[in-house]
Amino acid sequence: MSSVPSVIRMRFMTLGYLIGVGFVLSVHAEAAQPQTYPVTLTQGSRLLVSARINGHPVEALLDSAAEATLIDPGFARTLGLKSGTTVTAEGSGDAAFSAELVKGVKIEAFGLTLKDQTVALTPLSDVGQRLLHRELQVVLGREIFDAARLRIDIEGHTVTVLDRRSTPAGVQLQLTEEHGVETVPAQVEGSGSLRATFDLGNGSGVLVSAVCASQLHLLTDGRPVEQSRGGGLGGETARQLFKLHTLRLAGREFHELPASIDARPSASDLNVGIDVLRHYVITTDFAARSVWLQPR
Repeated sequence: MSSVPSVIRMRFMTLGYLIGVGFVLSVHAEAAQPQTYPVTLTQGSRLLVSARINGHPVEALLDSAAEATLIDPGFARTLGLKSGTTVTAEGSGDAAFSAELVKGVKIEAFGLTLKDQTVALTPLSDVGQRLLHRELQVVLGREIFDAARLRIDIEGHTVTVLDRRSTPAGVQLQLTEEHGVETVPAQVEGSGSLRATFDLGNGSGVLVSAVCASQLHLLTDGRPVEQSRGGGLGGETARQLFKLHTLRLAGREFHELPASIDARPSASDLNVGIDVLRHYVITTDFAARSVWLQPR
């Protein structure tokens, strides 16, 4: 069994630049009548979408757990973006990394226009090659989820911008922010309610925090445990791989799911990504602090 969790998560650690819900300083979302837009699901279970940065078209990786939109410096030069404030950030790999925050950027996707955004410039070539086996220029982060109500059908390869006055189908789950990313309630193997990062950038199985795994004795109850490599920004990291016997999310129970340990202190109890979320039609509304999961 092998796994390369994506989890392109970022937490900016320089004082005054912690990026969370308040990061989107000015969002102007403009959309016509609700329309449906295509999404590409790669063989490695990542979502690629069409976007524009300052009017320049680009294929971007969609990642609900990226606390800001990320742009590779090479593409940034094409856009004519100037250098910004350098900060230190934490990803899902072993090492911290540097990024430059640049203001005044326009992001367009799904018929939405987000003006005057602050984006992070950081090299994406390593992540692109390891996770996509191709060039990666942009990671479209949580700004787009803050700006609109989106219906995401992973298996149907579509995203639709919905009227916020509509009532979405499915089980409504309240979002709770932890370390700048959004989490939903979930249970594993008879546990009480745990917090699971809602991570459309994770294409390679459930992540379990080292603290949660210890409390539930997931690595010491006799189940097979293997070693592999994973991680996103910040480089590769060692992973302990095993299977969760059960995971319950929005009333649906999954069995024998591939999982790995996330040893970072900032990790939520769990992290659920494409492997789990593709079994639902998803409606997200970060501004309303909710997601709705409708089992397929």
